Amino acid sequence: MSAMSQAPRFKGVFPVAPTTFRENGELDLASQKRCIDFMIDAGSNGLCILANFSEQFVLADDERELLTRTILEHVAGRVPVIVTTTHFGTRVCAERSRRAQDMGAAMVMVMPPYHGATIRVPEAQVVEFYARLSDAISIPIMIQDAPVAGTPLSAALLARMAREIEQVAYFKIETAQAAAKLRELIRLGGDAIEGPWDGEEAITLMPDLDAGATGAMTGGGYPDGIRRIVDAYAAGDRETAHAEYVRWLPLINVENRQCGLLAAKALMHEGGVIACEAPRHPFPAMHPATRAGLIETARRLDPLVLRWAR
Repeated sequence: MSAMSQAPRFKGVFPVAPTTFRENGELDLASQKRCIDFMIDAGSNGLCILANFSEQFVLADDERELLTRTILEHVAGRVPVIVTTTHFGTRVCAERSRRAQDMGAAMVMVMPPYHGATIRVPEAQVVEFYARLSDAISIPIMIQDAPVAGTPLSAALLARMAREIEQVAYFKIETAQAAAKLRELIRLGGDAIEGPWDGEEAITLMPDLDAGATGAMTGGGYPDGIRRIVDAYAAGDRETAHAEYVRWLPLINVENRQCGLLAAKALMHEGGVIACEAPRHPFPAMHPATRAGLIETARRLDPLVLRWAR
């Protein structure tokens, strides 16, 4: 319900931090801290942790707590941090969110309740879920509208929740025709839509910016490249923004269409930022040929990730 007529509290590039593991699958907190330092040095306006691109689905509850505390303490206020607290259960999600807030989270990102391929709840329960979550905290809620949840969230429903639920103010739109949905969300929600954001690794970033997006939540491998697009657009220089989008789009495309959540760790490992790029079992490792294509594409752009630790 925050007024978009006032400056949004958060805008710009908030990439998702990957979770770093050792080869044996244990958490690697030393690499995690270097990952965070790199992402900040690369120009991230803020960070998001424990998202799907962080492999949150392979983490135990105690590991989530450890990562949240470790990262927030290490960031130490340098940039705002969004903590993903998604859970099917309203009570569990609210408790996760309160703990994240108490540890210093600037915002929580939450998907609608879902489990597996078929378990969903009706629209009335979705609204009540976010209302109860809002009552439990005093920081903004970002609704992640992504196909993985399998829950249709119309622009009208999102706008209604923004108007009626106090902390619901930010929206990460990752559905098909994202720009059209962002435009309709802003039209319907007006000042209640504090943060209409782009997602999905910035594959639709330029159309989304044209539609009114004020933030981008991308992969964590090259915030410096995404900043060049977003900063130019925010400064009113659409031509430069478009040129940078065209320049970085091959790497964005390789990440989005070929590598997925493994891209950021592969780039960070290649550049010496982290010690190991392996996902946690049973998630399969990236094919060597796919990795080679990612690195080749990245080297043409000379992103900081390949130079930061050298």
